[in-house]
Amino acid sequence: MNEFDTFVTARDLARMIQHREISVRESMERYLEQINQINPEVNAIVSLDSDRALKEADKADAKIASGKPLGPLHGLPIAIKDMHNVEGFPTTNGSLALQDNMATEDDLIVQRLKNAGAIVIGKTNVPEFGAGSHTFNEVFGVTKNPYNVNHTAGGSSGGAAVAVACGMLPFADGSDMGGSLRFPAAFNNVVGMRTSPGRVPTYPKTAPFSTLAVQGPIAKNVEDAAFMMSVIAGPDDRSPISLQEPGKIFLQDLEKDLTGLRIAWTADFGGAIPVEAAIQANIEEQVQIFTDLGCHVEEDYPDLTEANEVFHILRAWEMEMSYSHLFDQYKDVMKPSFVWNFQKGRDLRGMDVGKAEKLRNQLYHRMRRFFDKYDAFVLPVSQLPPFDVRLEYPKEVNGVAMETYIDWMRSCYYISVLGNPAISMPSGFTSDGLPIGLQIVGAHRADLKVLQIAYQYEKATGYGKRRPNLKGWKDVSIAD
Repeated sequence: MNEFDTFVTARDLARMIQHREISVRESMERYLEQINQINPEVNAIVSLDSDRALKEADKADAKIASGKPLGPLHGLPIAIKDMHNVEGFPTTNGSLALQDNMATEDDLIVQRLKNAGAIVIGKTNVPEFGAGSHTFNEVFGVTKNPYNVNHTAGGSSGGAAVAVACGMLPFADGSDMGGSLRFPAAFNNVVGMRTSPGRVPTYPKTAPFSTLAVQGPIAKNVEDAAFMMSVIAGPDDRSPISLQEPGKIFLQDLEKDLTGLRIAWTADFGGAIPVEAAIQANIEEQVQIFTDLGCHVEEDYPDLTEANEVFHILRAWEMEMSYSHLFDQYKDVMKPSFVWNFQKGRDLRGMDVGKAEKLRNQLYHRMRRFFDKYDAFVLPVSQLPPFDVRLEYPKEVNGVAMETYIDWMRSCYYISVLGNPAISMPSGFTSDGLPIGLQIVGAHRADLKVLQIAYQYEKATGYGKRRPNLKGWKDVSIAD
């Protein structure tokens, strides 16, 4: 086998396999070697089944030899977020309450990935029930940031982002309620996209009409994110909010001249949220890049003040609804922050949820009018860089105390409330080498436009080419 770099893009790996430049088994063996070498340091992939992966690889090679039609992801390895079901693998949600739970069928997103030829090799680590943007739990432990293992990898798709950043997977799936695709992407120098509600239909789902939580891709670059979207997006009548556009729209050329596009940006919504100095400096640097790309850039932002109250209410409501069947029996082994959030949901009254929906209606139309003026809205993913891995959450941001375990996540969950598509892009590093991410937000359902803008930004910067320095890796850029 020729020298094979597991940092190859998903698109290039798919091409190599289909053109028989490398066998699926050779590729799989190299990824498993990378996992065995790196995963003990970062703890991103859990429930790994190497024997199953190699057997599936041999089947994939046999299919190639037979001349039968191949799916676009044929032979590509993937590990699935440990909140999504894969038949024959555990789905623990990172909770002792579900540590013995074995999935008997695939979730819809897994069905689509498998049907496209991807091979599931394991699961990726999450915080307990996906609560909080720091990946640790009592079942599998903590996932560490590969750029500095003393810092958080973010969450809840933390294991997914670390696995991609470390070349242990070509891409990964994730989900996002308050920033669970965007935070780990930003903290690990990869791409993560919060898709429009219904763009990637979710099934099964306890609250199928809810738009707060969505699923989407984590990838090495924008092209790979779009490549994965072409498979996981598209209508399905099991999701009542699924959008009718087919996933193949994301195979369109991402090249788009940005000259004349109107870009609004903010660091902190006019002081409404605290932001640390490194983040403020980074966003100001990125603004010039959009100007250089020919965009009309203006510092402006919508008033999303009420989004804080809306998110807290609707998040708590969904948590109570989703996990009420487990709570009373297992609350003594659940982490206190989750218990607090669940109990908040149990204490809600109908009028509280009604108020949240009224406020969200106002916010939606405020954002809609904002996008009558602008093509995209740019802001930081996180209000601070990756924090100490020993903390559950940062207790303060720029001197402002955080009252709860999610208050430091406002830069992301303000956007979640509105349901706009948003992509997390690598945007540089702190002075001590920790990744920072930029959020590009689009108008209602403008997922493709977001990807096109992100693609040009990525080409102009190249931040995502920098690898982490683990196990003697050289801290160098990935070759163009």
